[in-house]
Parts: sequence; structure tokens; C-alpha cells
Amino acid sequence: MAQLLHTMIRVGNLERSIEFYTKVLGMKLLRKSENPEYRYTLAFVGFAEESSGQAVVELTYNWDTTEYDLGTGFGHLAIGEEDIYQRCATIEAAGGIITRAPGPVAGGRTEIAFVEDPDGYKIEFIQMKSAEQGLG
Repeated sequence: MAQLLHTMIRVGNLERSIEFYTKVLGMKLLRKSENPEYRYTLAFVGFAEESSGQAVVELTYNWDTTEYDLGTGFGHLAIGEEDIYQRCATIEAAGGIITRAPGPVAGGRTEIAFVEDPDGYKIEFIQMKSAEQGLG
């Protein structure tokens, strides 16, 4: 059986990103490794280890790059949450940026919210009671 392990995003400041994903979003730093020869560091963050069946986020920091053009191909990371309203209040109190307040998706009943990480990546929170129904 195949399993989604992680999503990789490139970040311009690894410590700032680790702080956001751990302190603002509540993930754990699972592991970190440096490759001096090729000048990059990888940090894996998540709510649980991959061995538990959950996918994680790989933060890739290339030592000589401080920012990236996000382009138009990547959309967002999605996280299921029991109470997106409380979650967004907690994120905002921790200094996170809410880019779409919690509420129903346009034309539907699924409740969503969006936040933005320090590099500009979008993170969608979906109310768990409707997360498996798709948007609508």
C-alpha cells in the first residue's frame, strides 16, 4: 500500500519557519539534517511521525537562498481541525497571519480558513466534520 509521506517546500529562513510551524501551528520538529557539501538543511515538521500514517512537511533550506518566487503551481497545504474558529484565534494571538477568516466556502457548507507562513505559503484549515466531504 502506498502512503503520502511529506510535502516539501523551500524556505528562506529555516529557524523562522521552524518557529512558525512549531509555535504558531503546533507541529513538532521531528528531525533535522544538514548537508554541508551541497549547502542545504532539511527539517521535517508534523503533528506526528510518518510511521503513524500521517504526512509531514519537509522544510528545505538552501544556504545561499533567502527567498523564492512562489509561482502559480503550488496551491496550499490543508490541515483538518476540530475547531477552525478557535484555531485561527490561537494562530492570530501567536502572531500568525489569517488571510481568510473562518467560515463557509463560497456557495457551500464546508467551513475553511487560510493562514500564511513566513515565506508566503498558504495553509488551509478545514473543519474536520466536513473535511472528507470535499469543498461544497
